[in-house]
Amino acid sequence: MILQCGDFGFWPNMLSKNHSGMPKGKKQVIADETKVYWCDGNHEDHLTLNALESNEIYPNVFHMKRGSMLTLPDGRKVLFMGGAKSTDRDLRTAGYDWFPGEEISLEDVRGLPEASVDIVISHTCPREFQVMGDDMRLNDNCRMALSYVLHKYRPSLWYFGHFHFHQTGETLGCRWTGLTMAGYPDWWAKLPIGRAT
Repeated sequence: MILQCGDFGFWPNMLSKNHSGMPKGKKQVIADETKVYWCDGNHEDHLTLNALESNEIYPNVFHMKRGSMLTLPDGRKVLFMGGAKSTDRDLRTAGYDWFPGEEISLEDVRGLPEASVDIVISHTCPREFQVMGDDMRLNDNCRMALSYVLHKYRPSLWYFGHFHFHQTGETLGCRWTGLTMAGYPDWWAKLPIGRAT
């Protein structure tokens, strides 16, 4: 099982992609039985994602909408909360490689479940996490929404990737990890073995 932290690369309408959103001709690097659960980052086709009838965009590849939950085999509950503001929006073309809906909305926050949460998978992170990053990423209003998530659920683990730096810390009893981009050192982490709290 893979839990992915956004900027998955869902661009189904670009010429280099097929109808599923998966790259054409891409070598299979994940075993067929492996399930991938991912939250949206800022670099996705949000209009198409929001119009999908199913969250399974490819066999065993699931888009986890903001506020959706997954129960791990060990019973721990994972909350997915994608979204972030693009720092390079001015360099992108609306409707082609930038789409409205990238940021966490008030409706996303209002739709959060009333449940216990052990782990959060997001693209950016709460303001309370002392992270390295450029001013635009650090001052993203989505971080305020995730601060609400942090205080509401008090998860024990949190993973995100928007800052492209490997960084770790602990805040309010939550051990957090920021991951780099795919292909760089520390672009993934193994989830610690645990039990539901």
